[in-house]
Amino acid sequence: QVQLVESGGGLVQAGGSLRLSCAASGRPFSTFSAFHMGWFRQAPGKEREFVARITWSGTSESYADSVKGRFAISRDNAKKTLYLQMNSLKPEDTAVYYCAASRGALVTPEYWGQGTQVTVSS
Repeated sequence: QVQLVESGGGLVQAGGSLRLSCAASGRPFSTFSAFHMGWFRQAPGKEREFVARITWSGTSESYADSVKGRFAISRDNAKKTLYLQMNSLKPEDTAVYYCAASRGALVTPEYWGQGTQVTVSS
């Protein structure tokens, strides 16, 4: 069974930090390093939006302007795990965070996780 399982969400005060993880399993991810990986989020009443992406090799990253300088994406191909370190959190970062995987462009991911809730209180 193909799975992307996020963890690490929770409730944090503004200015705090959280680290999200996304563990990949299933046959396609036997070559986890073949996938570009990314994080997206969806706040209540809003459309899902891009947060960050990282190439299969981990050598190139990109971020949404709203999180640049505060969030850092990384991956451990040996552990088949994607991470998102979130610092200086703001109430507007409150959302369900999803990881996504694609062998092609992440504009249309092949696989999605089920999401993890991040709530930032003011």
